[in-house]
Amino acid sequence: MQTPDHWLEEDNALNREFQFADFSEAFAFMTRVAMLAETANHHPEWFNVYRTVKIRLTSHDAGNRVTDKDIGLALQINELIT
Repeated sequence: MQTPDHWLEEDNALNREFQFADFSEAFAFMTRVAMLAETANHHPEWFNVYRTVKIRLTSHDAGNRVTDKDIGLALQINELIT
């Protein structure tokens, strides 16, 4: 498995930080990610303060490690911001 562009694999998870112009843009992004996650039935761990969103993807059902589910969702998230 290859780590998607702009994601860092550490501590058995894919991690990425996103910066937006303001809170509204950050929250809109989180809403779009939520829809992808719900469709994939694979939900991220995330953290948001003002214009910063941090996402952590790991597969809890596979022993807290990176799986194809994480790679796939990371790739879809990348498509949201290109």
